Amino acid sequence: MAVTESLRGGTSESTGARAVHEGILRRQSARESAARTYARALPIVPVRARGLTIEGADGRRYLDCLSGAGTLALGHNHPVVLEAIRKVLDSGAPLHVLDLATPVKDAFITELFHTLPPGLADRARVQFCGPAGTDAVEAAFKLVRAATGRTGILAFSGAYHGMTAGALEASGGAFDVRVARLPYPQDYRCPFGIGGERGAELAARWTESVLDDPKSGVPRPAGMILEPVQGEGGVIPAPEGWMRRMRQITADRAIPLIADEVQTGVGRTGSFWAVEHSGVTPDVMVLSKAIGGSLPLAVIVYRDDLDAWQPGAHAGTFRGNQLAMAAGTATLAYVRENRLAERAGTLGSRMLHKLRQLAEEFACIGDVRGRGLMIGVEVVDPEADSEHGEERSVPLASIEGADGGPGLLTAPARSAGSRAQVESDASDETGWPGGGAGVLVGPDPAQSTGGSSRDANGTARGAGSTAARTSDRHPRPAAPELAAAIQRECLRRGLIVELGGRHASVVRLLPPLTITDEQAVAVLDRLADAVAAASRSHARHDAFGADRTRRPSPSPRPRRPGDRTDRAG
Repeated sequence: MAVTESLRGGTSESTGARAVHEGILRRQSARESAARTYARALPIVPVRARGLTIEGADGRRYLDCLSGAGTLALGHNHPVVLEAIRKVLDSGAPLHVLDLATPVKDAFITELFHTLPPGLADRARVQFCGPAGTDAVEAAFKLVRAATGRTGILAFSGAYHGMTAGALEASGGAFDVRVARLPYPQDYRCPFGIGGERGAELAARWTESVLDDPKSGVPRPAGMILEPVQGEGGVIPAPEGWMRRMRQITADRAIPLIADEVQTGVGRTGSFWAVEHSGVTPDVMVLSKAIGGSLPLAVIVYRDDLDAWQPGAHAGTFRGNQLAMAAGTATLAYVRENRLAERAGTLGSRMLHKLRQLAEEFACIGDVRGRGLMIGVEVVDPEADSEHGEERSVPLASIEGADGGPGLLTAPARSAGSRAQVESDASDETGWPGGGAGVLVGPDPAQSTGGSSRDANGTARGAGSTAARTSDRHPRPAAPELAAAIQRECLRRGLIVELGGRHASVVRLLPPLTITDEQAVAVLDRLADAVAAASRSHARHDAFGADRTRRPSPSPRPRRPGDRTDRAG
């Protein structure tokens, strides 16, 4: 299916196909739970799919940048996945075996262990869980509680770990919990109003204080769970130095570190596992989504000295899904053998660069950030004042260590010559073949991993974020309605995107790792058109009766220097 094929308009669609499409949607609305989510924002009825492309019952084709919320590392119906499934079906092998050993299971574990971060594979144990990542999170909590004899869990603001009770307790929107909540560092909406390495340092010191203060009200926990990139929280990559600090803090206090790699794993962020960007080896890894090759599968992998469970301490009827293990083995091997993680880093870097150029054109784009092919575009109200109503300076000099003293998460600055060489090398490596209009060109200031870009003085600007919060301007309020309008305009143009973030105001791109250069250009072209259309509609609404305290500007208006600190990367 060519991505450049024109979408079929209403005049070319058969009446019968449209009737089938509308009838299925009508019955879904009448019969399914009010808890359904994606179906509300994406009223499509997929009937065929291959790679990045979905065809609906009404004959329309879409570029799918949701990918089953990151499940489809190789896209829809990849040949190696289909072949692996057919091989099991044709072999006569049992499809349901509980936790019995099988050749299919043995091959999956072997391939999985082959990909694990150094330091874990040689002493790893694996527990097969129920079919969803949330069950693996529950299993991880039970494991560390059994191993340590403690009960509490440390988690982070903005987190998302699943929909079961224990996983929800560790997620950002939880109520009445047994989980201590810690600040997760970010640049654009830094909880300390600082961002960058200083903000990450304050977050790390807060964590140390909570653990070491006997009057903090937080007893020593059974474990700490974190996401190397917060996905549902708004696509916020954890700073690498902060990740290493969390590893050191937990290791020094004998607290198992749990890395939730449910969405970040299997090459999506530019490394096979997102923890590898920082060189961190966690004690427990929670894995699901892509490891099943599009089918339900969830596991935890952990250090053997934590294996304190009694037989049957964690079980699940469907933990022996043979088809998912076969599809997962094929997916893991294909990603590894074809270096798709490396390609995700390179291609994601180019897409981030193009989106940052788009952010300079539209004031409704507050921030662009991500790692690899896990990308977020935060949508803000282009006409509103900042969240605190005015600019105000943060007295960094009054913060201990803010002058670059001991304890900051800093790295030695490159010399001017070495920086110039790096920039030159990056420019040579990140150009797109062919060039010309509509093709993404130019280096990404944050490099291929989406990591920290640095200014001329070597000051860190945060992992993969355009908005390095070294300025004293507070960001504008999130604009969830405008983000939803952009999502609708994307769908009209044949592009499926997800919304996430604290206020559902972050447009998320999670394309398969097999996306081609041509497809990436098509995705960004359609997104740019959608942003322009939604911006025009937003401006018209403002001009004709919206409740505003100031006269609106025409839209799309160019970004003014005062909108957000001007900087690349």
